[in-house]
Amino acid sequence: MSPPSRSGVAIVGGGLAGLALADELERAGIDWHLFEARGRWGGRMHSLNVDGAAFDLGPSWFWSIQPRMQALAKRLGCDVFEQYSHGDLLYEDNKATVHRERGFASMAGSLRVDGGMQSLTDALAAGLPASRLHPATPVTGVDRQRGLLLADGRQWPAGHIVLAIPPRTAANLAFEPELAPEQIRALARVPTWMAGHAKFVAVFGTPFWRDHGLSGDAMSHAGPLVEIHDASPGSGLPGALFGFYGVPAEIRRDNPGRLAEATMAQLERLFGAEARDPRHTRVQDWAFEPETATPDDRSPPAGHPEYGPLTALEAAWGGCLLLGGSETAGAFGGYMEGALERSAELAGHIIG
Repeated sequence: MSPPSRSGVAIVGGGLAGLALADELERAGIDWHLFEARGRWGGRMHSLNVDGAAFDLGPSWFWSIQPRMQALAKRLGCDVFEQYSHGDLLYEDNKATVHRERGFASMAGSLRVDGGMQSLTDALAAGLPASRLHPATPVTGVDRQRGLLLADGRQWPAGHIVLAIPPRTAANLAFEPELAPEQIRALARVPTWMAGHAKFVAVFGTPFWRDHGLSGDAMSHAGPLVEIHDASPGSGLPGALFGFYGVPAEIRRDNPGRLAEATMAQLERLFGAEARDPRHTRVQDWAFEPETATPDDRSPPAGHPEYGPLTALEAAWGGCLLLGGSETAGAFGGYMEGALERSAELAGHIIG
């Protein structure tokens, strides 16, 4: 297929932000094409499928104060349910002594999507023309005159280029003409939310902890998991737990066997012998996914950064180069809601 004219829109990044923007442009009748380096859609929205159920390997929750996510799930026919929160929380002190805290659920009221968050991006992609979607097509550079520079040597001209990828990842692209040093530094300073983290998922036959009056929530100062939650689907079957590692990225990478052993020992300390024998386990380490993280992301920020538009790039290339990742959203930067917020803003700008 021949590339479009320079009046079209080229979107780099097939996560929620890029797909949502493509969806908006398609409904408005705007010429667009979407390029994704991975062979799948969703970016950080990725799910593990076991026994007919899906378990989130990336973001798991959104909240009632985030209307775009609720509206998208409803439009796509994806069922939403509340995070399981009945029962007691477990707390593990720095000596690995387990304490049971009654009447507290750390994520009560959080909302999840049955079928996993990837079901949203899968549904968005399924509703778009396949001829405009280009998975497994890495972009290596951006040229104001020639458009996108693809890894296979092709060029793809476009009137607008939207980088719907994390700013730090965008900073690694080749730009022609080159961006000013302060513009590259502005991109590189923005931490990618959750990019330095690793998530562990264990799938069991049933959520047996619920029978013992536990919510599945656990906090630990002993580790290696520092935060654990119930990851079971809305039906409760099969049961699952997930947790975030508190171990530095390089140690996770260099000691996978010891990490796995320590993880299973911790689950047994917290939830008993039944936790020692899951049907399936998976570690998703985002810190070493180059489409998501750079080496700078391997030391994650202590709290949620104050994201927002990057004013240093607002006038780049006369406004034809646009940033569209969640980290550039004004109100919910870093969150899935932020991806939808930013895509709606850019769609309004492009459609006019």
